Amino acid sequence: MPRYKLTLEYDGRPFHGWQRQRNGPSVQAALEAAVRAFCGETVDITAAGRTDAGVHAIGQVAHLPLPREVSVEAPRNPLTPTPRPARGVVREATRGAADFPARSSPRARHYRYRTVNRRAPLALDAGRAWFVPGPLDAEIMQEAAERLIGHHDFTSFRSTLCQANSAEKTLDQLMVRRQQDQIDIFASARSFLHHQVRNMVGTLKLIGEAKWSVDTIEQILAARSRSAAGPTAPAHGLYLIRVDY
Repeated sequence: MPRYKLTLEYDGRPFHGWQRQRNGPSVQAALEAAVRAFCGETVDITAAGRTDAGVHAIGQVAHLPLPREVSVEAPRNPLTPTPRPARGVVREATRGAADFPARSSPRARHYRYRTVNRRAPLALDAGRAWFVPGPLDAEIMQEAAERLIGHHDFTSFRSTLCQANSAEKTLDQLMVRRQQDQIDIFASARSFLHHQVRNMVGTLKLIGEAKWSVDTIEQILAARSRSAAGPTAPAHGLYLIRVDY
């Protein structure tokens, strides 16, 4: 059975996350409905990352199994998860290996968290970035972020609903960059725990506000308790930007 690798971009706000569910629209269900309309086949589409409700994607990757060969250009336009007002596109469709598994084979997943740090409320970026009106020290946030890089037990940064067998993960990158009033946080790892990126961002925000010190990071890791870390940053600031294979 041929498989096709899809690179997806979508606005996460109209969806209840990637995964198909009963209580609302999902990116997966919208894509699978588009496949049925496109070629009459009922398929199970698997993604590299099961993004949460409200999380956006620029470079989500999914594999599409089809029982017959089609042109690689054929899926691009019909397979857009866009039953209005939802917004999404298939940026690229390529033929993958017959055993290409989108979820289990990535070498790295890369996320970007967008924060806009200014007094004026958001207009164009409303719903696409976290609005923080008070002062944030990006340099101090970067210093704290560096202490999270490497192999750690990230229990304090995982959701209480996380189903991963182990809280131990290796964080390859956590970088804070300010450009004028925008602060971007880039996180890279082979895999992440549920809400791990958003919980790290929420913690870095408290440190950037001088409510916690940089040294708090070691205490949070050692505590191995979700209550020890900062709040979960809003979903709408998070983007899955790339998946490496």
